[in-house]
Order: sequence, then structure tokens, then C-alpha cells
Amino acid sequence: MEKRGGREGIRRHRCRHCDKSFKRLDSLKTHQRVHTGEKLYSCDQCGKTFTTPGALKVHQRVHTGEKPYSCDQCRKAFTTAGHLRIHRHVHTGEKPYSCDQCGKAFNHSSTLKVHRAVHTGVKPHWCEQCGKTFSKSDKLQNHMRVHTGEKPYWCEQCGKTFSRSDQLKIHQRVHTGEKPHWCEQCGKTFTQLGHLKIHLRIHTGEKPYWCDQCGKTFASSGELKSHQRVHTGEKPYSCDQCGKTFTSAGELKGHQRVHTGEKPYSCDQCGKTFAHSGVLKKHQRVHTGEKPHWCEQCGKTFTQSGHLKIHLRIHTGEKPYSCNQCGKTFTQSGHLKSHQRVHTGEKPHSCDQCEKAFISSSNLKAHLRVHTGEKPYWCEHCGKTFTTSSELKKHQRVHTGEKPY
Repeated sequence: MEKRGGREGIRRHRCRHCDKSFKRLDSLKTHQRVHTGEKLYSCDQCGKTFTTPGALKVHQRVHTGEKPYSCDQCRKAFTTAGHLRIHRHVHTGEKPYSCDQCGKAFNHSSTLKVHRAVHTGVKPHWCEQCGKTFSKSDKLQNHMRVHTGEKPYWCEQCGKTFSRSDQLKIHQRVHTGEKPHWCEQCGKTFTQLGHLKIHLRIHTGEKPYWCDQCGKTFASSGELKSHQRVHTGEKPYSCDQCGKTFTSAGELKGHQRVHTGEKPYSCDQCGKTFAHSGVLKKHQRVHTGEKPHWCEQCGKTFTQSGHLKIHLRIHTGEKPYSCNQCGKTFTQSGHLKSHQRVHTGEKPHSCDQCEKAFISSSNLKAHLRVHTGEKPYWCEHCGKTFTTSSELKKHQRVHTGEKPY
């Protein structure tokens, strides 16, 4: 053991193991327990052992709940003076510990230490069950609950349990309605920072996740995962009422409204309700007149991308739906369905005035004009009106002289 005199005559005691020096001999002896592993002081409540009586005293506050150090700015309380000192950096904005590799600053030395693993790639904590490695011991501890199934954190309001305290904290916002994360561009608020980050990609257009099968890109890993089921055919979510399966939990939730009749989305213009937010959004274009989807060939615009897709078949001549009875082809599945009734004789649409039945709703609609007297189609040449567009078309040949037959 070496004693050294300083400039002011202070005698220092140096540790031979790590070269660290101390003013007092008893401090050196306590320090040496770091190297020997000796822990003389044990907790009478849980049996945990410590190298110093001070460390034991601090630990015992876990059992007593005592937090003697409080912040004079926000009144938050802590078990140690060190924790309080670190907390104060939240108010001062001070980050005294900086990374010498990237310059990023931190308010705690341990946070800096963990951050350095990003550059070194060191993950010293590993799971004995699956071999996964972690940069922090608490992350390993959280991970272990995947194997044990332990969920020690539970919600007092609904009883739901969680493996991590931060998961519980986020869940509790379901009950409180708190959404602390908000978008500066559109003002939308979120319960989780991660959800805000994904939302921001709507404004930036960023889609960092891409499918290695078809190259399609997505704003979130969850969207990519759901999409990949298109290629695998996997549908892990099934309806307990009818057995229908779906690729995502959201699709299942939307489908279940078919059984419950729930329509939680309502139009603030006309009060009409819908089972899906997407359908409401499309409906609102009836009021706004917005038609964001347009045909590059003829300039015609549509409220929905699906309607544009069907329209494009006029230009391409594509008729992907064919009748298995007579081979006739159609541009839309709905047209094929109506046509198949020619073969089956089914007429599901009936008139409530005369009981006459029809194979399609459009035929019924045209028939109802017999009862109402409505003639919505009129000739630009002579002003004569007709109940159907086909009748008008035939009449117009009187003016054009066309004789197609």
C-alpha cells in the first residue's frame, strides 16, 4: 500500500488492483471489496448483500418506500441524493456527459456508457435460453419474461397485466385519455412516441420498410409484416362467429362489426354512419366533391381508387371475371354476379308495389320509375324525356338517322 503526499500535504492511499487512490485508509478498504467480491452487509428483508452500510441503507428504502430527497421545482422524490442531482438536469437541460465518437450528450454517465455500445457493438448481457444479447442488464431482465411468462405490472382499472412498467404506463392512457405526443404539422395527438414517429412519415413520405418479394415500401414494420402475408397466404386472425380469417387484427376488428352492426364512424354533414373510417373518408367526398383519382387517358376523375381501376378496363379492354356456365366475361365482379342469375333464375330484388322481381338493383330502380312516373333522361334535340338511358339512346337515332340493325 502506497502513501503519497500531495501539494497540500494530503496523504493518498492507492489501490494496487486498479490504481484508484483515496484520502482515507478505510475508504480504500471498502473499495477493495469491489475486487474481492466481499459483501458484508445484508438486508434482513430480502437477503440481498452489499459492500457498504451506506449502500444497504439506500437499498432498504425499496422496502420502506422512503424517498428523503425531493426536487424543489416539481416535488418529485428520490431515494438518493445522486438520483435527485441527475433528475435536476431535466429542469436545467444540462447534459454534462458527451460521447467522444458522435458528440451526443447525456445527463447521466451510465446512459453515456450504454450509448457507447452503439459504436462498439458490445452487448455483454445474454439470455441463457435463446442466446439473445443485450446492452443493459435491465433489458435482459425484461426479455427473460418472454420465457417465464411473468407479467408483474397490472392495471388497477381493468386488471390487464404487463411484463414492463413502461407498457403499463402507456396502457393507462387508454383510461385517462392522455395523449402527450403531438404532431407539430397537423396537431394530431398520440399516446406513444413511436406512434407519433410513424405518423410523421405521412408528412415526410418516408417509407423505410420494404418487401423483399415485390419491392413495395411501408411506413411501419407492422404494415410490412401484414403485407408479407399476401405472399405467404397466412391469415392468423379468425372470427369466432363465422370462422372467416384475416391477415391483420385490424381487419378482423372491422369485420366483426358485420356481426355486431356497430358503425362508430359518423359523417358530420349528413349523420350517416359507417363501420370503417376509410369508408367514411370516401363518403365525405360526396359532400366536398373531391375526386382525387383521375384517368391519365381520358381525364375522368373518381372518388375512389377502386372505381378508377374498374374504369381503366374500358381503355384496356380487360374483362377479368368470366362466367363458368357460358364463358361470358365482365369488367366487374358485381356484373358477373348479376349475370349468373340468368343461369340460376334468382331474382333477389323485388318491387314492393307490384311484387315484380329483378336480377339486379339497377333493374329494380329503373322499374320503380313506372310507378313514380320519373323520367330522368331527356333528349337535347327535342326535350322528350325517358325512364331509362337505353330508351333515350334508341330515340336519339330519330335525330341522327342511325340505323344500327
